Amino acid sequence: MKTVELKVTGMKCVHCEANVAKALEKVEGVEKAIADRTHDRVLIRLTGEEVDENAIKRALAELEGKTYEGIVE
Repeated sequence: MKTVELKVTGMKCVHCEANVAKALEKVEGVEKAIADRTHDRVLIRLTGEEVDENAIKRALAELEGKTYEGIVE
């Protein structure tokens, strides 16, 4: 399993964190997501080695005010 850190802006409260994590955990290949609004980061644990960035973008686009900025290297 691989862990990837994402930059996601627009999270303002614990409910935002929960909604982002829940949306990302529905993406195929994502086992677990932990959102941190204070650093605009989401840590995701994958079931495999790859993540579909387009699927992540689509999942976050459904949440009002949340913007996927990319994978943190």
